[in-house]
Amino acid sequence: MGRPRTNDDAVKDRLVQTATEMLATRPSESISIRALATAAGAATAAVYTLFGSKDALIDEVRARAVAGLFAEMSAVPTGADPLADIHALCRAYRHWAVRNRHLYAVLFGGVQSFDPSGPAGAGDPVRPLLDAIHRGLATPVLDGDPTAIALSLWVTLHGLVALELAGALDSTTADHGFDSAVHAMLRGWAPRA
Repeated sequence: MGRPRTNDDAVKDRLVQTATEMLATRPSESISIRALATAAGAATAAVYTLFGSKDALIDEVRARAVAGLFAEMSAVPTGADPLADIHALCRAYRHWAVRNRHLYAVLFGGVQSFDPSGPAGAGDPVRPLLDAIHRGLATPVLDGDPTAIALSLWVTLHGLVALELAGALDSTTADHGFDSAVHAMLRGWAPRA
């Protein structure tokens, strides 16, 4: 009979969750494998056994964050009105961020490096938004460069979500500010008469 496996999926999930919480509040360079493993109730060797390295564990945290946000955005149904779809996608982004504060902070909180440049891949969370923007340009209810439209929406969303997550906006103010900001942003990209 073999030795029981101690580094199972439960340990892996605890390490990812603990790493997510730590990475949301401090740079990865300041997190030691020993501190991370201890906080997760695991042996230091578990990080190496399950992930190979601290960097691979961090990559797993990022991958889960990206996959979660992509799943949330992809679940938004496509309708006949691209502007309504964009608004719904923006709402999905906000709801995911509020429900997944630590993962959101890992992706966009400024503690970890983030480079939004480059083309959006098939599994990129921004892909559903870009698709809706392209439909809006074809309709045409939007006018402009699709990347510029997406970036302006993201900057607006990120600012509002960051304020909400920091507690600077109560839920009523955040709801009103969110709806009016998205509406104003879309109005700003409307074709000129």
